[in-house]
Amino acid sequence: MKIFGKRLFRPRSIWIRKIVQWFFFLLIALIAVNHTLVESGGGIPFLSTASLHALCPFGGVVTIYQYLTVGTFVQKIHESAFVLMIIGFVLAFLFGPVFCGWVCPLGTVQEWVAKLGKKFFKRRYNHFVPVKLDNILRYARYLVLAWVVYVTATSGTLIFAEYDPYFALFNFWTSEVAIGGLVILGATLVLSLFVERPWCKYACPYGAVLGITNLFRVFKIKRAESTCKADGACSILCPMNIPVDSVKTVRDHQCISCLECTSEAICPVAKTVVFTTGAVK
Repeated sequence: MKIFGKRLFRPRSIWIRKIVQWFFFLLIALIAVNHTLVESGGGIPFLSTASLHALCPFGGVVTIYQYLTVGTFVQKIHESAFVLMIIGFVLAFLFGPVFCGWVCPLGTVQEWVAKLGKKFFKRRYNHFVPVKLDNILRYARYLVLAWVVYVTATSGTLIFAEYDPYFALFNFWTSEVAIGGLVILGATLVLSLFVERPWCKYACPYGAVLGITNLFRVFKIKRAESTCKADGACSILCPMNIPVDSVKTVRDHQCISCLECTSEAICPVAKTVVFTTGAVK
């Protein structure tokens, strides 16, 4: 139960989002474990050829240059990653970065760790980083994106695999994981005790790509000023620290379309913060 201003209300949850998150986490975990079992002669036959590289849409992004210039994929990247990239872009153009807020297992794990941080630090959680510094750090992921795309294009190798915490999360028990990936994964989990989704906010190159679609996506998160009580609930509880209560339409490049700010979850006034294509009054 939360208190904002003089109003007492009980935040709800986008329950279907939780189900989708669990589904994709368990699916990726199953594929990762099965991949290891197959190498030792066991595993599930029909999943034997599946790998994390084949299921990562960001792999399609980093191989675009080589595909357009040479007609081949970067080493370790599969055609399926290219297809998933296209699907991810279509979804983002329609609904925003739903991959980040609903599908990405690493984002889900960061949210699980965040629950511990919220218990320890209460309302102080996710507000440790000074606002001015936070506003600067949020653009660091675009530098990471530029570096990854440039190095991959010039070297023809999947350099990001050596630092990818997502890959490390589902392969930490194997020899395929580089020390750099494990270190970044560990740092991400520790920081998640203080900052919600630190990897997503400050370093994820795929999140940087999808975040741009918030500027022109079809379905938008909008706030009706006429019914808004301006109590700050939507902003305080936003995992990405977006000031929802001060804008009419959320176009922030950090929005992950989790919908936790909407009237279906946090906002206590019906049809005040909504996910829609139309106008709100």
